Amino acid sequence: MKDLSFDTKAIRTGYRTTAEQEHSEAIFLTSSFVFDSAEQAANRFSKKEPGNIYARFTNPTVDAFEKKLAALEGAQACVATSSGMAAIFATIMALLKSGDHIVASRNMFGTSIVLLNTIVAKFNIDISFVDLSDLSAWESAVKNNTKLFLLETPSNPLGEIVDIATLSKISKAHHILLAVDNAILSPALQNPIALGADIVIHSATKYIDGQGRCLAGAVVGNADIIEQVHGFVRTTGPSLSAFNAWIVLKGLDTLSLRMRAHSDNALTLAIWLEAQDQVEKVYYLGLPSHPDYNLAMSQQSGFGGIVSFEVKGGQESAFKIINATNVLSITANLGDTKSTITHSATTTHGRLTDEERLDAHITDGLIRISVGLEDIKDIIADIKQTLV
Repeated sequence: MKDLSFDTKAIRTGYRTTAEQEHSEAIFLTSSFVFDSAEQAANRFSKKEPGNIYARFTNPTVDAFEKKLAALEGAQACVATSSGMAAIFATIMALLKSGDHIVASRNMFGTSIVLLNTIVAKFNIDISFVDLSDLSAWESAVKNNTKLFLLETPSNPLGEIVDIATLSKISKAHHILLAVDNAILSPALQNPIALGADIVIHSATKYIDGQGRCLAGAVVGNADIIEQVHGFVRTTGPSLSAFNAWIVLKGLDTLSLRMRAHSDNALTLAIWLEAQDQVEKVYYLGLPSHPDYNLAMSQQSGFGGIVSFEVKGGQESAFKIINATNVLSITANLGDTKSTITHSATTTHGRLTDEERLDAHITDGLIRISVGLEDIKDIIADIKQTLV
């Protein structure tokens, strides 16, 4: 199915029907699988024979999701995890060892920064943070023991980006793996592997599910890399459940349609916000005023559904606006069909120090909206009545 379009792959790849000939993907809710013989069991455990063993290792529903997401990302393989954070941690722990060095973007989801500083650092893995878009800073941060570049582009919540193709050239020149968190755009709008990334990480909880129903994560890349990550997941246990795999698998069916609709709604909202007196600055890649607009046009096929903006009056004004909304949901999740609103400094980035928030450009007056699929006129009206 290599020559099929993205939308057709999203619906048709990754699943083989069972003897029951079901049309929709089945859920295999079982902890283990039966073998025909002791010899077959031994062969499967030793990897001499393919097949299911135990749900922590393999599951047909999980396998279907992994195959489909790998196809959409243009990767050789995928391993699914219990959450996006599990995917990031599994990647690091599978591919790095004590004494290694990571260069990471300081413009990342707050919990990713906390993970690096409080958990990963315990394993004597050194971490250096750089500004996402500053290519010279990435190269300057490289040490003899640097093994991984870790970033998300676009970043959450400000939509900062980096030239992935150029950063890939830097990483390859130094024999460093480049891992890109693609959760904000999904493969429907960006393909980091085609731009030179070695690894793509997902919080499938976000747009891949698309309806806020469950937690899921994934790591995609070449077969050798994914085999190492799968070994970590198989041994330590942060694997994806069959039920959650079935949910995110079905989410992929409509991913492209949803991402285009999210992007259209978000652009309309961003344009409107730019014209409001109480709004000091709007962060959305689809605005020509965004400093990275041209770069985004060159490496993305859309701009996504995250719009952030700074309001006059700092946290007090931001809280007042958030609390006055009636249609939007006050929650820190994103990627839902329902529009959500949050104050990043006290939620998604609340565990960062004041200095870390400053480095990540998260201000007290910043509000993030994950623009959903409601009628955008209703979303604008809901925000408009708060700006009084």
